[in-house]
Amino acid sequence: MSIYLNADSKIIVQGITGGMGSKHTTLMLQAGSNIVGGVNARKAGTTVELNGTTQPVFGTVEEAMKETGADVSVVFVPPAFTKAACIEAIDAGIGLLVVITEGVPVQDTAEVWSYLQSEANHAGTRMIGPNCPGIITPEESLAGITPHTIAGKGPIGLVSKSGTLTYQMMYELKDFGFSTAIGIGGDPIIGTTHIDALAAFEADPETKAIVMIGEIGGDAEERAAAFIKDNVTKPVVGYVAGFTAPEGKTMGHAGAIVSGSAGTAQAKKEALEAVGVKVGKTPSETAELMREIMKAL
Repeated sequence: MSIYLNADSKIIVQGITGGMGSKHTTLMLQAGSNIVGGVNARKAGTTVELNGTTQPVFGTVEEAMKETGADVSVVFVPPAFTKAACIEAIDAGIGLLVVITEGVPVQDTAEVWSYLQSEANHAGTRMIGPNCPGIITPEESLAGITPHTIAGKGPIGLVSKSGTLTYQMMYELKDFGFSTAIGIGGDPIIGTTHIDALAAFEADPETKAIVMIGEIGGDAEERAAAFIKDNVTKPVVGYVAGFTAPEGKTMGHAGAIVSGSAGTAQAKKEALEAVGVKVGKTPSETAELMREIMKAL
């Protein structure tokens, strides 16, 4: 079992002919992903050779889905064109939309988010990102840029705002393995949230425990804590990046800005611990907390 992505997922890549798109499509193929084509309106009707496969290039997401049966799209297009690419995929009825692009204007993401909530989203498209590493179900499928060699399949679910911390946590717990790992992105507005992932992991019978990685800024972790208290029965460990961040300074991710006591790492740590989530002071300590839980299960 897994959440959102599995070996049967058929993936198209919006921007497959670009530098990043072609590079990471090759790596997704090496991870075992079922890539069925790509989209580039200017190169419709052509093909690209990637990792020993011939990938057809379609003019639109709708055409690609009709011809291939694709149900996942990974977006590797420049920030200025990301909103249009997302709207096109939603209109086509794609099931899962994974937006890797960073630097997308917040207003554009807000408009896409609003579109996802509207009646226009008949198919109920789920978006992950933007500004994220995507999603990996080890040994089955990768939709994004997570290195597929760092961990295999296992019983831990992982949801993280940070890409690099996703990779580190997978590596540190590779002896146990993961059902699915999702990097949800660190922008102020994102598609899939900690709460969405927590609910999916709770419902997945193969996921036995969950690691949740947050960071300073906003109140997503506090809201996740409230959700865990009322809805999650599986053990959860957490880590909050940014304990040493100076007040009022944006740190890396656009969403990681602290105002007064709101959004601080300490406030998030306390909210999580209040509902029984063990929170590590470092990623390695967090991994050790999960290791103890797994040994006891």
